[in-house]
Amino acid sequence: MRTILVSSLVASGLALCGCQQDSLTAREALQTVEELALESQALTVSSGTVELTTSFTIGQAVEAAADELRQFIETQLPCAEITLVGARLEIEYGVYSGNCTYHGQTYTGSHTIEIVSAAEGDVEVHHEWTELANGKVSVTGTADVMWSTSEGTRNVVHELVWTRLSDGFEVTGSGDRMQAALGGDIFVGMTIEGDRGWTSERGDWDLAVQGVELRWEDPVPQAGTYEITTPFEGRTANKTATVSFERVDEDTILVTIASGTKSFGFEVSRSGTISEE
Repeated sequence: MRTILVSSLVASGLALCGCQQDSLTAREALQTVEELALESQALTVSSGTVELTTSFTIGQAVEAAADELRQFIETQLPCAEITLVGARLEIEYGVYSGNCTYHGQTYTGSHTIEIVSAAEGDVEVHHEWTELANGKVSVTGTADVMWSTSEGTRNVVHELVWTRLSDGFEVTGSGDRMQAALGGDIFVGMTIEGDRGWTSERGDWDLAVQGVELRWEDPVPQAGTYEITTPFEGRTANKTATVSFERVDEDTILVTIASGTKSFGFEVSRSGTISEE
């Protein structure tokens, strides 16, 4: 009862003083979009190679599934050198000539895939990346991916470090998210729900993902919302914002940040260029 009373008094005090959530400044809003775009690009790089692990027969031994997966990757990415040991594949992209592009991402770097389970209804794959890059961002870290074959969804738990190649800007992040094929076609993109967070030189960021739609070729989602807690300090707490996404045309996505009493709009091009609306 005492806790309830104190909480009520605090709420009443806020109402009487007319206190409002501190808004992001225009500069802080722009930095938020930059962080979100870079994080989205990093996850697109890693998620693209996760898609390589979907092409094996469920219900067989993990060693047989890994060998089937090796054969599939060889047909899709002849540029890759692949070493198979048991249920573990070690992949080096760009070793040989030939295609090195999958889902619109052209890869270099190393990728290890271990099939933990290929059982019906219980598929699990462990990933490790070392400087996996697409020319814009490099990713190093791990992810565990678990499929629900009955629901057509997968759970991805990741621990990653990503680096913007143009200037070496580095970020450390983690997350736990559910994914499904966008419009039923994973070659187009995916829908995402869950939680993510990361730390950069600007501080700590926490993100709740709601109804997001992401296409492989885009640097940010084309629909859905983020609820984000930024490292920017307000009078009583860190500033928060709601970030929504809307496609403008084939090349452009409008990102709107609502924070406190302010709202900011930014247009993000497919190349990753950010401009104020």
